Amino acid sequence: MKTNVILMLALSTASMAQKPLDKYVEIGIKNSIVLQQKNISLDKAVYSLKEANSLFFPSINLKGDYQSGEGGRQIAIPLGDMLNPVYGTLNQLTMSNSFPQISNVETNFFPKNFYDVKLRTAMPIINADLFYNRDIQKQQIKISEFEIEIYKKELSKNIKVAYYQYLSAAKAISIYENAIKVAQEAKRINEKLLNNGKTVKAYVLRAESEIQNLQSKITSSKQQEKNAQLYFNFLINASNDQVIDTLGSIELGEENIKNYLVSDLAISDRAELKAINQSISILSTVNNMNKNYWLPKLNGFIDLGSQASDWKYNDKSRYYFLGLQLDIPLFAGGNQLYKIKKSKLDIDLQKSQLMYMQQQLNLSANVAKNSIKSHYQSYQSAIQQTIAAKAYLDLIDKGYKEGINTFIETLDARNQLTISQIQELISKYDLMASIAVYEREINK
Repeated sequence: MKTNVILMLALSTASMAQKPLDKYVEIGIKNSIVLQQKNISLDKAVYSLKEANSLFFPSINLKGDYQSGEGGRQIAIPLGDMLNPVYGTLNQLTMSNSFPQISNVETNFFPKNFYDVKLRTAMPIINADLFYNRDIQKQQIKISEFEIEIYKKELSKNIKVAYYQYLSAAKAISIYENAIKVAQEAKRINEKLLNNGKTVKAYVLRAESEIQNLQSKITSSKQQEKNAQLYFNFLINASNDQVIDTLGSIELGEENIKNYLVSDLAISDRAELKAINQSISILSTVNNMNKNYWLPKLNGFIDLGSQASDWKYNDKSRYYFLGLQLDIPLFAGGNQLYKIKKSKLDIDLQKSQLMYMQQQLNLSANVAKNSIKSHYQSYQSAIQQTIAAKAYLDLIDKGYKEGINTFIETLDARNQLTISQIQELISKYDLMASIAVYEREINK
């Protein structure tokens, strides 16, 4: 209910110059769940670029270790065996006991109550992969933008086509309802004439049959209208029972039709082609990165920390430690060469996909252009048929009133007019739908 109110307010506050269909396209694009998902993907691509940029800056981490243990293997240090003979000699020379005898020492491998806390700062100095990665993320953003553009164009086309389908069904109901009024009036007149003995019952039965036939067509058209309404509201993400505004004028734009029929196809601006070209560019960047695998990587780091036992912190525990890390690939069993070949094949595959997409889009554009031509001719023919059917009905109706033509001939003439009007209506909206499809194909 809330969605219905919002949509109706949006349409009612639209400027008079703006057609309801244009407003519906805006609403559909704004409310599209798929577009919201694609915008999230775009946001993720932007954050991926920011993440790639952040890799150029230093990273600072606080690290800490604590270790304490007893038992296990021990190290024997024979200090007594090495120093006691020396100390004994010194005592004799000095005629004193200044150098006491000492015992051998045993110590454990495990440190006792030992901590090491440090602040490590690391920064890449030479790393070509970071530049390639940043370039890839920039191009990935463009692909996400192209995907959004593609879906917007496709959604716009689908909304237009669905709107024309709904109008076709709704206006067909109006034509059938007008026809049934005429048939009911004919039945009433013939019943009155029958009661006065001036006509036959067959005419009344024929009028009744015509009414039943028209009611059946109205029922069928209403079901088509309902289905078209459901699909249209699905496209604009509205409730199923949302009322569709059909009050605005829909111009056929015959001048545009003629221009489309004589103009050359223009598919080079299609976002699909741009997206594939961007994908080829990304794969080329990956290929270049693979080719430059031999470039050295140099990273630097510095540690500022403190380490000691029993949580002592003083001048002796504090330290700094810095260094450089150099990585130059020398041999990997041909691994990088295989990566280069694979990335080259990926580029060739994508170029093949580009050629196929160009052919496919060109075919679709030609088919859409031919569809405009066919529907335009059908529409012009339907207009002439309606004009002829009206003229024929006027003659038959006049002849019927003068007693020249029969009531059956009058009914047949009315049926021909109704059929012609329906055909003209269908042809008109089929033509407008084909225009929407063609405009999508030429990225208009």
